Amino acid sequence: MDSLQQIFGWFGDHWWIIFPLMGVGGAMAGRWQALSRQRHKQKLETLRLKSEIKAAQLAARGQIAPPVSPRQAARQQENSAKELLGRLFAEHDAITARWLDYELDVAKMIAFPAMSDGRQPLTAAFLRAKKTADALRPTSADASVTEQQVSEYLDAVGAYAVAFEIAEKDARRLRDSTFTDDERKRLERAQHLLKVAVDQSATPAERQTAYRRVREELDGLIDLSDAAVENLEKKVALQLESRPAAASAPAEQAEPQPIPMRDPLASAEPQRQAAPLPHPES
Repeated sequence: MDSLQQIFGWFGDHWWIIFPLMGVGGAMAGRWQALSRQRHKQKLETLRLKSEIKAAQLAARGQIAPPVSPRQAARQQENSAKELLGRLFAEHDAITARWLDYELDVAKMIAFPAMSDGRQPLTAAFLRAKKTADALRPTSADASVTEQQVSEYLDAVGAYAVAFEIAEKDARRLRDSTFTDDERKRLERAQHLLKVAVDQSATPAERQTAYRRVREELDGLIDLSDAAVENLEKKVALQLESRPAAASAPAEQAEPQPIPMRDPLASAEPQRQAAPLPHPES
């Protein structure tokens, strides 16, 4: 009885803890609901494909009265598989493009570092789902694949989509909360310097200095991929090239004026005039 009273007493002193627990529970429930809906949708699509293939196979064997010829039934079966693969390829590519938007944009990597951190559990799960979907993807919609291969690829793309949605929501929730105060200040400085590095109104020297300092601030905090670094360098280089081109436009319109030639010795030191000779006294 004393133990029960102590438990109730502890909850009475820490009643506020129920609110964050409710928030966490609601977020996890939402993720599982989304996962369940996606799985259900994928299963229905798999069943539809299997039924179409089975009907075409039975029609080709003459086990049921075929509404079309066996050749047409086989063609319908092939077209159904191609149609499904085409939709799966489009969904697969769309998810990869959304991921690359984080992976290649340094500004987004600074704002949502968890999306590029494989140590985060949800990000790691997404990367595993990506690897599986990439491995199961047929070479093309015209490739010769079995019903089992299409079904496995369909499930892999569904898991890939769900894993990305969950990882993205978690990264946007976390932002820079996993870093220390000093590390967050470094990320803020990197964000400010990144704006200067791609600012067309800044001087070339300012942009180059800002770019170097961005790399220094992120060193040890965020692991920039080679593709992200190359993408950032292209942006900085474009800004460096655009300013001299804009500055030279008025100069090209104005007619050049001849520059007078000067004696280099005379320009270095003014020539002294000789003093007049004294006249002899008469």
